[in-house]
Amino acid sequence: MQPTRVFDFIYYQQTKAPLRRAFGYRYEGEWAYFSTQQVIDLAGMVSRGLIQLGVAPGDKIASVVYQNRPEWIILDIAMEQIGAINVPIYPTISTREYEYILNDAGATYCFVGRGDLYDKVAAAKVPSLREIYTFDQQAGRPFWKSIFSEEGQQELEQRRDSIDPEELATIIYTSGTTGNPKGVMLSHRNIVSNVLAVADLSPLEQGDRALSFLPLCHIFERTASYFYTYLGVEVYFAGTDNLGGEDGDIQAVKPHAFNTVPRLLEKVYEKIYNKGLELDGLARRLFFWALELTDDYEYDKRFGPLQSVKWAIADRLIFSKWRAALGDNVKGIITGAAACPEKIARVFSAAGIPIREGYGLTETSPGLAIGRYEPGGAMLGAVGPPLDGVSLHIDTTDGDYRPGEGEILARGPNIMMGYYNKPEATADVFKEIDGRRWFRTGDIGMMAPGPNGQQFLKITDRKKELLKTSGGKYVAPAPIESKLKEQFLIEQVMVVGDNRKFVAALILPSRDTLLEWCRRHELECNSVSEAIEMPEVKAKYADLIEQVNPAFSHVEQVKKFTLLDAEWEPIKPDGSAAELTPTLKLKRRVIEEKHREEIERLYAD
Repeated sequence: MQPTRVFDFIYYQQTKAPLRRAFGYRYEGEWAYFSTQQVIDLAGMVSRGLIQLGVAPGDKIASVVYQNRPEWIILDIAMEQIGAINVPIYPTISTREYEYILNDAGATYCFVGRGDLYDKVAAAKVPSLREIYTFDQQAGRPFWKSIFSEEGQQELEQRRDSIDPEELATIIYTSGTTGNPKGVMLSHRNIVSNVLAVADLSPLEQGDRALSFLPLCHIFERTASYFYTYLGVEVYFAGTDNLGGEDGDIQAVKPHAFNTVPRLLEKVYEKIYNKGLELDGLARRLFFWALELTDDYEYDKRFGPLQSVKWAIADRLIFSKWRAALGDNVKGIITGAAACPEKIARVFSAAGIPIREGYGLTETSPGLAIGRYEPGGAMLGAVGPPLDGVSLHIDTTDGDYRPGEGEILARGPNIMMGYYNKPEATADVFKEIDGRRWFRTGDIGMMAPGPNGQQFLKITDRKKELLKTSGGKYVAPAPIESKLKEQFLIEQVMVVGDNRKFVAALILPSRDTLLEWCRRHELECNSVSEAIEMPEVKAKYADLIEQVNPAFSHVEQVKKFTLLDAEWEPIKPDGSAAELTPTLKLKRRVIEEKHREEIERLYAD
């Protein structure tokens, strides 16, 4: 039985190789596990309960949790096998955004996790919303187990059998950087086709363990959860606040794989680098000697006898400790949602922690291209070849692009049905070429020759984020920002210069690393705000920029910069506008507005 609908994956696992620990989660600090059969049984009870509530095929039900948990998976299966539509919501959005999404979708019920989520949803004015249920018992609030039912099995089976793969399975509202989010409509076929296209590329085996901490409300991790279920991989849910350390979830699970975003990898690398700085004598020299070796690393590169000995020494003394810190079992890490700095992929992969980059959008379920693990399947500086069944086209007709570049267009079974309630917005993102309908990604890229004669997709920028200087030259900020963030002293950076004479940068220092740098250079300061005013610190950052600038053309080079004592976050405790989307992309307009004075000073002369 090959899965054709998203809820088929758990039944496929049950038929092929049921797991005793299909999903794991910490409840009050203790791990608890759900077997394949338990997930199926509980999903059936929820499905029957929803039927008893009067949920009809096509009804929209929202779900929102701060941390991934088995209950989310169970509810997802329960909804979809009776034809209800799952509307997952990011937990960190404002009440106004909750209100917009729930009303736009016409949600009839909402299931929430712990914390303030019940209050957030309850504060939204949503006429269609009949009830809010909690996954955790809370005094005076409806508990989700109260709907569990044994009655209605025949209707459940009839509904499940009648669901067509082309039917709508979920509506996922994109985080967006401006304006109201759009509801991306994905069918069962959209998602299933993506899972099956990736399955043959994985180094994972039945019974391996995967750690899941990226939000399931995002299609990247959600599709991965179906992928793990299909392969028979145990899934352990965790939060990002307890991953590292001896008592962290990584050491508890010792995963064979996990998905992440580049920023988390950058933070891990910063910690590794800072620990190297704390070493003395021979240990310090060995650490940085091994790190320098990675500068010469490429996927599948073969070394001569002398270099092989050096790599063996570095691996035994240095890199083996990095792998141990990640549980010593990692077969592969997929990074997505933003561009991964080449240096990060290079260093981790050189240390025996294979990093592969995936590219796609919510609208593409999500994968379009991904780096492979087999020899010749990956190339540093590029994402990878397109997935089977996916066609890519570089459209050079609508924009001012460099040779070989253009907007990335895509076709395939994974392309969304459209935006919910937004036919005009849907029409805007599709383009017909020679009688074929292509999805416009809004990203700029090119196809580059790779190993074994394959064509590899390279992402160069977001079309919407291109800057145009007052001299009429187009500048792509993302590659510049990515290169600058490879410097350890830089936490975040945003390039500015639209309608200006030159390119400049807003830089957030890596706070702990900067203070440590000041200590080592005997500069007395007690805070980042003091440090960034010191001439020595400004000179250091100017030197870092000068190291990066030669990688870009004259018009793309950063001419001026300012250091900011600030933190850009996906949610602000004071309720002000967040500078990052939930997937940690820059909200450029918000940042520009908040730092308007600093930007004006950069161009005052």
